[in-house]
Amino acid sequence: MLKRKINPQDATKIKKYFDECKNVVVFTHTSPDGDAIGSSLALKEYLQRKGKNVSVIVPNVFPDFLKWMNESDKIVLYDRQRAFANNLINMADLVCCLDFNMLSRIDELEACVRRSAARKILIDHHLGPDHFADIIISCPECSSTCELLFRVFEAIGGLSNLSLHGAEDLYAGMCTDTGGFTYNSNDPDIFMIIAELLRKGIDKDIIYRRLFNTYTLDRYRLMGYILHEKLVQIQDLHASYFCVSREELKRFNFLKGDMEGVVNMPLAIRGQKLSISLREDTEKPVVWISVRSYDDFSARELAERFFNGGGHFNAAGGHIDGTIEEAEEVCKKAIEAYREQLMDK
Repeated sequence: MLKRKINPQDATKIKKYFDECKNVVVFTHTSPDGDAIGSSLALKEYLQRKGKNVSVIVPNVFPDFLKWMNESDKIVLYDRQRAFANNLINMADLVCCLDFNMLSRIDELEACVRRSAARKILIDHHLGPDHFADIIISCPECSSTCELLFRVFEAIGGLSNLSLHGAEDLYAGMCTDTGGFTYNSNDPDIFMIIAELLRKGIDKDIIYRRLFNTYTLDRYRLMGYILHEKLVQIQDLHASYFCVSREELKRFNFLKGDMEGVVNMPLAIRGQKLSISLREDTEKPVVWISVRSYDDFSARELAERFFNGGGHFNAAGGHIDGTIEEAEEVCKKAIEAYREQLMDK
């Protein structure tokens, strides 16, 4: 028996919304990751099996290594299919927002959600949700939005309607948001959920390979280049960072998702507490930042304070508007600001 995370009143209301809706739009955050795509496609699959018309709309492109998921080819990219997406939004009588806590996380889609007269549901596991939805299911202690969505299905008595494809999507999101269940995954409930997904027929080993073992040769050469040429190690602070410019990414034929997980690699160095990745956008004057940490050092606090970002305690992100050189200077200041906390006590 799973610990109760969903308020029974909310569960009743969600079931009513799911039963009464006809046209549904599912949104997730910009630069969608495995948890975002997995939860969105799982909800789409679930509602389609109830006879609903469902579309998933994301702000921009998502990584190639997620495109094995069923109906991922039907995801609408707002930055490329704006008119078509707007028409879907205008027809929707239910809007579901997954894996983000603030409407600013969906960029230009924010205005679309605010304008929509449809009922709105937010399901997310990040801290401090905006109160823009009619129903807010927020559970920061959950490993992932996919875990939380499974709990929603259970709470409304809908697990029998969860298909094999939906189960694969949920497992993929849980797996990516926990680094293959190597962090943020000590709750026994997680493995009870995995057992239920296995009973649906998923092959967790194949899913793992699809998520983590399908990169290109260029991706591996990029990783080697970063670790050999770009990694800056600050030994007395047990911290490191690396910066990758637009030109360097193009040299290695960068594809969306090629930098996924690279920020975690320096944490394998003995005694390491903090790792920061800075990646220049290939088109816009912005630098995307990922922050990872171990134990009691808050990646989220650092990202909020220096990088206009946020996230989870040990895994966070943000951005700097400007050049890679400017972002590196901010990064150096951020690490120095936490000198006392990072040094050996």
